[in-house]
Amino acid sequence: MSVAAVSAPPANSTRRVLLASLVGTTIEFFDFYIYATAAVLVFPTLFFPAGDASAARLQSLATFAVAFIARPVGSAVFGHFGDRIGRKATLVAALLTMGISTVTIGLLPGYAQIGVWAPALLALCRFGQGLGLGGEWGGAVLLATENAPPGKRAWYGMFPQFGAPLGFLLSTSTFLLLGGVLSDAQFIAWGWRIPFIASALLVLVGLWVRLSITETPDFQRAIDRAERVRLPLRTVFSRHAAEVVLGTLATFATFALFYLMTVWALGHGTAKLGYPKEEFLLLQMAGIVFFALGIPVSARWGDRGGTAPAMIIASACIIAFGLCFAPLFVAGDALRVLVFLAVGFFFMGLTYGPCGTLLSQLYPVQVRYTGASLSFNLAGILGAAPAPYIATTLAERYGLAAVGAYLAVAAAISLGALVVSRRYLSAGGKA
Repeated sequence: MSVAAVSAPPANSTRRVLLASLVGTTIEFFDFYIYATAAVLVFPTLFFPAGDASAARLQSLATFAVAFIARPVGSAVFGHFGDRIGRKATLVAALLTMGISTVTIGLLPGYAQIGVWAPALLALCRFGQGLGLGGEWGGAVLLATENAPPGKRAWYGMFPQFGAPLGFLLSTSTFLLLGGVLSDAQFIAWGWRIPFIASALLVLVGLWVRLSITETPDFQRAIDRAERVRLPLRTVFSRHAAEVVLGTLATFATFALFYLMTVWALGHGTAKLGYPKEEFLLLQMAGIVFFALGIPVSARWGDRGGTAPAMIIASACIIAFGLCFAPLFVAGDALRVLVFLAVGFFFMGLTYGPCGTLLSQLYPVQVRYTGASLSFNLAGILGAAPAPYIATTLAERYGLAAVGAYLAVAAAISLGALVVSRRYLSAGGKA
């Protein structure tokens, strides 16, 4: 193979790469978050037996957690094809999987119509959402970072991360708009279905963008050099097991923090602290702006001083935030709650911005899709899936200080893993 072939510039333009990585993750997270919002506001009433409202809310949150079990499965399935066939085709398949599952949720009948089949089908569709997102995130991060010039991997890698705050803003504003134009009865009867069904239009836009890109230069070189492995998942566990564990623990607090600030905070703020649904959603939207602001800050730190040090600083901030959890999240003081959300979401941006780049740096190119996706989505099981449920239980039994302590412990675990991971990034030559 000639030197020119190895050093050929990327066929994708910078604008096209960053747009493709951003648009796809925005759509995926929009689909994911509309479920999270509906799981708190609508699904306990529609998909579960009438009776104890708290029990129905916990059952609804349990179906919410199903997606996090599916995400590692998605990372293994889509990661296999992403490391064997290529990033582009796999990203298209992941987006379709997510889109079909989301639209189907919008068409499901409720418990009053089909009984226990309603929560069963809801859980199945939620599994499909998790499967798609499990394959989407890693591919989008690699699409950005594997096209990045030297010294800008964290900066490029932050663009798919913007999909999280943008998707949340889109989903929350959609529910706010529907709540403003529909009565509560209309919203419960059919209005909640609109964002799920309308997401089909967003998926079509995402597919159009994704189909216009070419393969990443890093993966194309792996093809040219015949470096692909036959079973990426087996290679990840046989040769990179330590990286899987460290990557999972390093992003544990990222997931715990985000789903405490979104799903649990929405449920607790409206059900226990007495804030109207619309008011609290507006407060969360204001907080998400600080989430978006934190992402480029940490990405700059990541390119200048390393992604692990940037995330170590963020983890220390999250520990401090957990210790002052209870005094900020109170009833009857919207301004204090806004400060609570703004600070928490800003620290979320600090830890989330460079995490995709860090995970991609832990693995060589031939298993990078599988390894990075697996670490990220296993962290979802550990950090996100149980967080709303655990926090709800802790708050009811021991108060909000216990929820903050739970978050601080999660951040301390991530901080320790990040300190150890620095040796793997430098010694392994994968940074």
